[in-house]
Amino acid sequence: MLKIRLQRVGKKGQAMYRLVVAEHTKNPKGAYLELLGSYNPHSKDLQANGERIKHWVSNGAQMSDTVNNLLISKKVIEGIKVQLKLKTKKKQTEQKQENTPVKVATAEAKEEPVSAENKQAKDESKEDAKEESKKSEDRKEEVKNDEPKKEETKDNSKNDTEEDKVEK
Repeated sequence: MLKIRLQRVGKKGQAMYRLVVAEHTKNPKGAYLELLGSYNPHSKDLQANGERIKHWVSNGAQMSDTVNNLLISKKVIEGIKVQLKLKTKKKQTEQKQENTPVKVATAEAKEEPVSAENKQAKDESKEDAKEESKKSEDRKEEVKNDEPKKEETKDNSKNDTEEDKVEK
């Protein structure tokens, strides 16, 4: 099957494209049947031979999606644009994320028929977690309460030593 597609030419960072007719199984940088035009993506300049493009399309040549959209936007041919196919995994995952509706978890949505045993086990685990958090809070308070007591004992020892000095 023949395809009208873009063939990249030009230096690194200075891409230019040829609009060519080639067998779809051949290397895109390889031999082609006919040169139909060129495209400069930097200046958005398209030079295409519209008559030859129509000739090849009428003889059964297919256009790549990019070429089709480019020729339609530059009004070389008439038609509707085609949605481009995504080739990289990153783009595919981004599109899936955009297309999938966001599910909001609510208590009403989560309600499922739960057996009495499962419900009791969940309640017990919640109670255990609450007790653990209370114990840890109590420990923190004890530590805070111990610190001022130590200071008081130091102050008392200082006072005793000063009183002892005064008595002596």
